[in-house]
Amino acid sequence: MSATIRILSKSIWERPTLRLESSHLSVRYGAVEALREVSVTIAPGQITTVIGANGAGKSTLLNCFAGLVPVTSGQILLDGCDISALPAEERVGLGVTLSPEGRRLFPDMTVHENLTIGAYARRRSNKKSVARDLDRIYALFGGLARRRSSLARMLSGGEQQMCALGRALMAEPKVLLLDEPTLGLAPVVVNDLARIIRDIHASGVTVALVEQNSRLALSLADTGYVFETGQVVLSGSAQSLLENPAVHEAYLGG
Repeated sequence: MSATIRILSKSIWERPTLRLESSHLSVRYGAVEALREVSVTIAPGQITTVIGANGAGKSTLLNCFAGLVPVTSGQILLDGCDISALPAEERVGLGVTLSPEGRRLFPDMTVHENLTIGAYARRRSNKKSVARDLDRIYALFGGLARRRSSLARMLSGGEQQMCALGRALMAEPKVLLLDEPTLGLAPVVVNDLARIIRDIHASGVTVALVEQNSRLALSLADTGYVFETGQVVLSGSAQSLLENPAVHEAYLGG
């Protein structure tokens, strides 16, 4: 067992996971149909990835799951219950947490303040439990411990991504939505982040992963979906998609 898994396995993050689904989901931005009749299942205990070209609707799907984009038609289901109309903060309270594309940290707040904000939905938690989980985040992301008093805008891209991921973990997610976590990062940082995602998943957190790096995404995932122009065109086990000639040609370099 890795040190990361030992840290996380002691945490209150390790709770029964939930099934998150979209059922015949459609989303429009004015005249543009971003998603069309999309049905996707984020199965409990798995890493599920969504791959596709820019503009295919991948991030829109995660933002719909998180409650940041309104549904035009169809449903978002959490363990079979329709949560399509619930605001984002209530979904966080139910265990659905997004680490967004572009990190979206508060640039003029410190690392410690950004992480603490991640626990805003835990109003019933005592200060000791929040402090305990902050310590676990600093143990998981060692570099952040040294930068806890630094402003977020002073961090490197890799450090900012770790801070954004740590902030999401502070919400005690049952389903963690990761939108383009490796975007713009150096290869060595990408490798570290991939290891951390595996360890978070191994601790009992269900993960939905949107990634431009399709090979990495499929190597991490159990199940995958391929999006084109707002629709699911392929789905199956991640291994079957890795071995699919059409996926190779379009997304894995031929």
